[in-house]
Amino acid sequence: MNSDSESLQNQLLAWLIAGDNALTNGLSSENCEEINGVENTIEAAASQNGGDFESVWTPQSFKLGEIPTVQERFQTVLKRRLQTQIQKNPPLFPWETQLIDYPDYVDNPSLGIVPGWGWAGQQSKLNLPISLPEKVFQHLLERCQALVASSLPLGAKLVQAVESLFPDDSQALNDLAGLVLRSPYRSVAALEKMPSLESGYSDLQIRQKIALSLLAAKQLLENLSVTVSAENPLALKEWQTSAGLVNLKIEFLTWGNHSNLRVEAQLPTQGVLKLQGNNSQTTSQTSVGGCVSVELCCTQPSQTYTLEVDLKGIDQQPLVFAIAPIV
Repeated sequence: MNSDSESLQNQLLAWLIAGDNALTNGLSSENCEEINGVENTIEAAASQNGGDFESVWTPQSFKLGEIPTVQERFQTVLKRRLQTQIQKNPPLFPWETQLIDYPDYVDNPSLGIVPGWGWAGQQSKLNLPISLPEKVFQHLLERCQALVASSLPLGAKLVQAVESLFPDDSQALNDLAGLVLRSPYRSVAALEKMPSLESGYSDLQIRQKIALSLLAAKQLLENLSVTVSAENPLALKEWQTSAGLVNLKIEFLTWGNHSNLRVEAQLPTQGVLKLQGNNSQTTSQTSVGGCVSVELCCTQPSQTYTLEVDLKGIDQQPLVFAIAPIV
């Protein structure tokens, strides 16, 4: 018998024979009977050896084959003990302070678990060489929505959309923003030499991350901006969400000196459509998804109107489009 086996046998037998007071005192009668069974076996062995208790628990009095049996017996006792304790005092989740009975199912689907941010699906529609992390994409989308209705030039919008991601690289940001404005976003090689598609965002250099973020911001602003006129009165937009595709049909209706702005939306789930501008607004909603429409009189066609698409369960904040009717 090697020293490791002897040490293990010594520890197990010493624990079983001497007994752990905290463990033994808390065991149920059934568990105590099991341990007593082991102890009785040891006592019987001791009596056969003329009462020499030391010779019973010393390593030399047991065979190697008996060690797994002792281990299994002791593990069974511990397992039952733990099960009893867990049943008496079930563990709590980190957010719980007391036991709570949760329903097996949710009657109201609106209370079910849904993705935390459902607008991210649109990234698959962008022409980018490498996908952005969701948090970066979410930040860019939030900034672009806040800037899309602004009268700032596109270059300033791009810088303001991206600058908080790279606060220590303002010079590189301004240089690359000018390059993005002058270059079509499909010509990635004109901006920076991007790594292969197998690489991830974290593998990019700072200038490459800035260029990629500017490209994404430019396309997001284009996706969120709508221009209609008497010559081109119809515009179509779509946005991919985790619930499905949002389709928008924007029309600029004119007759004589009057003009209306009408938006028809095909929503994948329950949602609200809100069109506002020129100190007026109109809303429409659907409880099951489908077609909804809003229409507003354009007394000042040169003003920018905002369209909010609010899908229940997608995100707390609606998706905002800017619509610019031109006479």
